[in-house]
Amino acid sequence: MKPSTKITRSIRDEEVPRAWLVVDAEGQTLGRLATQVATLIRGKHKALYTPHVDCGDFVIVLNADKIQLTGKRTEMKQYFHYTGYPGGGRIQTFTDLVKRKPEFVIEHAVKGMLPKTRLGKAMVKKLKVYRGDTHPHEAQSPQQFNLL
Repeated sequence: MKPSTKITRSIRDEEVPRAWLVVDAEGQTLGRLATQVATLIRGKHKALYTPHVDCGDFVIVLNADKIQLTGKRTEMKQYFHYTGYPGGGRIQTFTDLVKRKPEFVIEHAVKGMLPKTRLGKAMVKKLKVYRGDTHPHEAQSPQQFNLL
């Protein structure tokens, strides 16, 4: 029997081609947007994907203040934060948080979909979320990415 000449090659971090992608969050559902952005940041959309290497692209999310939830989730969804002191539990609703810090809502959703390791912490740094429709990353010449 003839040995196969095809080899599965594992890519190294220096060899990964990284792109800058712009995603518009206006009118998008939070969970659906977060799953697609997490896939882009992780690099699973590439043929060169290797699980132990950061293969993903940089993602810029615009119009974070115009994100939506379905059904009654806008009133029912709550975010819990513990300050570390006795009785220090703080609860914020989605509507209050979107008015105050809309960037946090998207960052929190995407971060929860990435690995909870050193590699995941490095991946989340490639996410840039902005409230309006402008961003300071024009020098990187980002490309528009249309979500499914």
